[in-house]
Amino acid sequence: MISKSNYRNFIYLIAGISVLVIVSFIIAPFVPLAVDWHGAFRPATVEILHGRSPYTVDGFYHAPWGLIPLIPLALFPESVGRVILIFLTLASYAFVAHRLGAKPLGIFFLLISPPVLHLLLNGNLDWMAAIGFVLPPPIGLFFISVKPQMGIVVAPFWLIEAWRKGGWTQLIKTVAPFLIVLLISFALFGLWPIASIQQTADIQWNSSLWPVSIPIGLTLFVTSIRKRKIEYAMAASPCLSPYVLFHSWIGVLLAIVASLPETIVAVIGLWILIAIRYFS
Repeated sequence: MISKSNYRNFIYLIAGISVLVIVSFIIAPFVPLAVDWHGAFRPATVEILHGRSPYTVDGFYHAPWGLIPLIPLALFPESVGRVILIFLTLASYAFVAHRLGAKPLGIFFLLISPPVLHLLLNGNLDWMAAIGFVLPPPIGLFFISVKPQMGIVVAPFWLIEAWRKGGWTQLIKTVAPFLIVLLISFALFGLWPIASIQQTADIQWNSSLWPVSIPIGLTLFVTSIRKRKIEYAMAASPCLSPYVLFHSWIGVLLAIVASLPETIVAVIGLWILIAIRYFS
């Protein structure tokens, strides 16, 4: 039997979702088109809904399981799904920042930072990788693999931690679910990571500091292992990736979001960078 409190929470959830959908329909005509949502992620999700490979969509080269949370959004008109994606992105970053120990003011500064706003404009999926940071590693591996440039160092950090806690047994428990699903995806869609590597060779939108950032990334990775803190691995990931879009640097902000002064200074510094590039 459902308790009164659970029933009340269910009613609140349905009411909240209904309000979100209604507001999204109202706002949708005034929100500009998001290039990644329009050109890659929504079309790829629609292909999945029709039982076809998402890799027939030009511009989609991500892990296929990243499309699963987008299925409800793809059922709405494109502009409405795009607004819901904005709310989902903001809520995800606020949730992750809270779980990482951020104060409300720190969360506010994170959400108004240039990388977050850049992500909202493009309609990309970096928020999924961010959620992975605060999930149990066997589940988190699926999320960070959607945007590996945000979590490429977090994965080995988790594996080393699993080894420390339980040796081979814990290591296998951590990585086995991901490897099994990965092999199934190869059987269904072919070796899609190869196409992903080829696509990311395009440097037009690349904001990576690689290879100059390699020493910084390696230092942060070693620090994460020594201090057993994931935040250092989060910050190291874009430093060790040769392809990083501007909004993928959000992972570095999340690594410091628990410290309010550093977060405020970093966000102000990013806005100064934007102003310099704009006026120059």
